[in-house]
Amino acid sequence: MPLASTLRMAALALLWGSGFLWIKVALDHGLSPAQITIARCVLGTAVLLLLARWAGQRLPRDRATWGRLVIAALFCNALPFALFGIGEQTVDSGVAGVLNATTPLWSLLIGVLLGTERGLGRARLAGLLLGFAGTVLIFAPWQRSGLLGWGAAALLAAAASYAVAFAYMARHLTDRRAPLALSAAQLLTATAWSAFALPVAGPLDADATALLAVTALGVLGTGVTFYLNYRLIADEGPTSAATVGYLLPVVSVALGALVLGEQVGARVVAGMAVVLLGVAMTRRTPAPRDAAPAAPAYDASKAGVPERGVPGGGVSERGVLGGGVSERGVPETDVSEREIREPGVPEIDVPERGVREPGVPETGRPRA
Repeated sequence: MPLASTLRMAALALLWGSGFLWIKVALDHGLSPAQITIARCVLGTAVLLLLARWAGQRLPRDRATWGRLVIAALFCNALPFALFGIGEQTVDSGVAGVLNATTPLWSLLIGVLLGTERGLGRARLAGLLLGFAGTVLIFAPWQRSGLLGWGAAALLAAAASYAVAFAYMARHLTDRRAPLALSAAQLLTATAWSAFALPVAGPLDADATALLAVTALGVLGTGVTFYLNYRLIADEGPTSAATVGYLLPVVSVALGALVLGEQVGARVVAGMAVVLLGVAMTRRTPAPRDAAPAAPAYDASKAGVPERGVPGGGVSERGVLGGGVSERGVPETDVSEREIREPGVPEIDVPERGVREPGVPETGRPRA
């Protein structure tokens, strides 16, 4: 991998993983979860609109797309952004980052419940059970000092919300023509959703530290990361970009401990390792059979975040709208590798262009 791509990947992991830190700092210095959500959406939208204009991409003009963005923006941005703010009021930022990594597990579970997940296999089933066992280990409900509570429930709900959004976007938001503009449109819609929280946002009583933290979250942790993800997928392909997802929990735990002095116990570290191992196992693809290959069926568990040229437009914390569509018009299912990313940023589907070039970033979907 070229040095430029390696540096881009490192920057992406740092910026995405630091999102949980910025949320915690903003909360500790006077901002409410609703205020953080609104500011994040507004700032992320501004960055993406500028990037879309720079790339010569226009916002969608048809009502059907905007109607779908209303649903995607709710479950992929407005709702999880708010839930992460609520959850981190009582849970450390490092633990929040680890729980965010459970999104692929929720995606697989949704696929099983809806009957869209085929060929689950023993390994993937074991990975699903192992991943949730790691979550239970982190919560330690059998101990008085365990993390089980409404804050942890909110964080898990945020991860599940991403999974619902990714499954929806993989089916209904697959336009690859203008990923940055689509992401910007999604975050713009999320801003409208978040405005409903203004009556309960409370008075603005934040200091300069809180304002700097939320600015970093919106501009760097949401807007810029979408663009970096867009470029990384374009240059190295989705597989390389997906590697960043495994780094996010590590980055969030490390920053929480180093910057905020959060205590990282052996139980949490072990739980994080078990969760990541379970996620890795759920991504194992069954060995191909000798029979003639059939058109791939839609796989909700692999419906990563909407592709993102940038956060928004299929914007999950990972960055891109919906799953891509193959040349046959069949929804692509090789997108699960983008599901660990940070909630809120659309992913990008990369169409195949020859043998080596993973190609141009896909625009199927948007991955605190």
